Amino acid sequence: MAALARPEAAAPPGPAEAAETAEAAELSRALSRLLPALDADSKLGRRRALEALQRALEAAPPETPAAAFQGPWARLLLPRLLRCLADPAEGCRALAAHLLGLGLRRAARPRDALPRLLPALAARLAGPEPARRPPPEACEELRLALVRLLRLAVGLCGAALAPHLDDAVRALRCALLDPFAAVRREACECAAGLARATPDHFHMQSESLIGPLMQTISHQHWKVRVAVIKATGTVIQFGSGKSVDDVLPHFAQRLFDDVPQVRKAVTCVVGGWLLDLRDRYSFFPRLIPLLLSSLGDEMPEIAHAAASLWEKIGLQWQQENEEDLKDKLDFGSPPPAHHPSPETRPGLGCRELVFRNLSKILPAVCHDISDWVVGTRVKSAQLLAELLRHAEDHITQHLELLLRTLLHACADDEGAVVSSCTRSAELIGAFVSPDVFLRLMWPLLKKSPSAPGLLVLASVIRGCPREALQPHLKTIAMELAQVHICQGAEKRVYGENLLLCVRALVAVCREACRGCSLQLMKVLVTILAFADATGLGDEVQETMAILAVEENGGDSQDLYREHVGPLLEWLAGSHHDWTVYSTELLQFNVLVTHTGPALGTALPHLVPILSSCLQPDRDPQMRLKLFSALSRVLLRAKETLDSQGQFHSYLDTVIKDILVPNLQWHAGRTAAAIRTAAVSCLWALLSSDVLLATHIQDMQRTLMSPVLTALEEDSQMTRLTSCRIISVFLKSSGGATDPDKFIKIYPELLKRLDDVSNEVRLAAASALVTWLQCITKDAGKSQSQSDIQYLYRELLVYLDDAESTVQDAVLEVLKAGSVLFPDLLVTETEAVMHKHRSPAYCERLLQHIQTRPPV
Repeated sequence: MAALARPEAAAPPGPAEAAETAEAAELSRALSRLLPALDADSKLGRRRALEALQRALEAAPPETPAAAFQGPWARLLLPRLLRCLADPAEGCRALAAHLLGLGLRRAARPRDALPRLLPALAARLAGPEPARRPPPEACEELRLALVRLLRLAVGLCGAALAPHLDDAVRALRCALLDPFAAVRREACECAAGLARATPDHFHMQSESLIGPLMQTISHQHWKVRVAVIKATGTVIQFGSGKSVDDVLPHFAQRLFDDVPQVRKAVTCVVGGWLLDLRDRYSFFPRLIPLLLSSLGDEMPEIAHAAASLWEKIGLQWQQENEEDLKDKLDFGSPPPAHHPSPETRPGLGCRELVFRNLSKILPAVCHDISDWVVGTRVKSAQLLAELLRHAEDHITQHLELLLRTLLHACADDEGAVVSSCTRSAELIGAFVSPDVFLRLMWPLLKKSPSAPGLLVLASVIRGCPREALQPHLKTIAMELAQVHICQGAEKRVYGENLLLCVRALVAVCREACRGCSLQLMKVLVTILAFADATGLGDEVQETMAILAVEENGGDSQDLYREHVGPLLEWLAGSHHDWTVYSTELLQFNVLVTHTGPALGTALPHLVPILSSCLQPDRDPQMRLKLFSALSRVLLRAKETLDSQGQFHSYLDTVIKDILVPNLQWHAGRTAAAIRTAAVSCLWALLSSDVLLATHIQDMQRTLMSPVLTALEEDSQMTRLTSCRIISVFLKSSGGATDPDKFIKIYPELLKRLDDVSNEVRLAAASALVTWLQCITKDAGKSQSQSDIQYLYRELLVYLDDAESTVQDAVLEVLKAGSVLFPDLLVTETEAVMHKHRSPAYCERLLQHIQTRPPV
């Protein structure tokens, strides 16, 4: 028993151990010969010694056991090389760093070097104030080599670095702020490796790296930014979740980065946190918006990566909360029939994640959508649409906030913001009952009608399913036709959005719009009334055509034919108060000028309004506008006012109540302009070919006197038109009129031969021809001999006019009058021929009289 208690004698070393010992002794002797030169005063000597060491280490056979190298490395080589890291010569420091890397790779226990290696690296990389003072190592390439050496140590030693985290983190904090971009990138990789290598201890130091990382995240080199984002993801993943709040604002800014790789890095890191972060549930409200923002990225690769991550996150959360979702999983409903895109509907887990966090996410998104930075507003608007797509009918409880936000955002100058907001409004229409959103929309529009409000309403209507919207169709149409909405503004954008509301109603409800087409026509007529200011005439006509097709398969004229009477009745209620600034006047003009043949069916409503509004005591500017519209339709009377052949029944009212009062002379330019407009209307009526000869003769008895007075007007157009009207009156009467009134016509026409306008003079000459032709038809022409003689004498004066066209016209007048008293005309002509500058026209007149056959 005593023999058993004695310690066993040490076993003799085996052959392998003996060989390792011999090799270690040989290596020690070789190093001992080279190491003294490292202390040489000469820089060249130290460098040569280091180069010799390099050759010795690199020349060693690969099969040399690491255990044989461990002893000489740790005892002889490591301390001397670490001292060389502070050598004054840059080349020596570089060789020392390289040799340290070789030694770490060959050593059997590289972790044994950490107690001396880490402080030395920290001393060379970390200064007292890294943000203000340069690091102790001045050479950029050497700092890069030292960080790579630190990364090598992290990779080789792993968890053994835990006792030395302070030194490693201190070195990395400075390296992350290094002026050299490559050093920062390498430091990011090293920080990520350190986090993975020491998962049990790293959380105690991780927060100290967040500050330098966030200072570097906006570096000008995109590769550095990508490295920082990835390193931050790993540092927080294995470190403390408390830093997430500090990091997220910086990550949100990187989503606006111009480089796609940076945005993709943010997307992948945030997706990784949502999948694997230990405290991820508490960070869902802050992380989900970042990932959802990437779903709308302009780069398909990033959007696809975000969608793939989001789908995994939803499935993982669904599996983790399977008990809470049991009913929804077991009795899951298919996508709603009105879902805007059922094929891309998010999964249950994704929808539930958004719904449960929506109350925390939505206020911040609604705030950012009005940010002063354009990019922030664009991203926020895109994110809002994604949130609503996921929340579906759960958005009802947030509807008031959403509508206020959309009303504000739709006024944005940035088209991308408005486009995303209209998409959000369409989703509201798809998932929220019209009862709810209309109850909130109408007070907003009544309080302050605006173009953004109408755009939101149009978008909501466009997204609403037909079955849900149809019961509210008439109410919506009636509200749109209210004065405070349809006449809310004359700006183009307001008219465009109001028109969008009508188009949305027609597009969704289609033939169901028959019951409210009158209200929709009121809206369209109002928009068309402002077409001069908005330029929306063509768009309104297109909408009317669409509405007509849906209502009865016809065109816009069918709509006018059906509704022109009620529309005129609608306007007639206020026509006593119209002025030139009244919107109702513009609406009335639209109906008069656009109704076409249907206008002939509305004469019982139209003529009384015209008669009342064209009285001399009404607004002059309004009367001018109405006369202009009336002239246009009178020129096409067969296609408008007389399309049903009933206009003659109202002719007496038009003449006596409209034209005669406005042809009376009153002082002032405005009154003169109104007389010109009235004369133009009369001429349009006479030119329309809807009047019989008897109608014109009746008009002559009433209107000849004021038309003769109009020959003295200052307006050339009035004088010219009056001459033409007189000519028409004379042709229709054929002289069958009161002789006393008839004989008073030619002196007024004769005065017009002195007019400043040659056009008026020619028209007067033409009217005189007609007047003389009427004399020839009159059996009592002998009673007019003295007047004819006077006329001959006056006309012969103009036969010598400076204008040849006037001479030709007067010659035709004299030829026409020569049939009355030819001998008298010959006598008068011969008496003045010698006074003319040229007797040519007199000779032609005499020749005409001589060649004319005797009566």
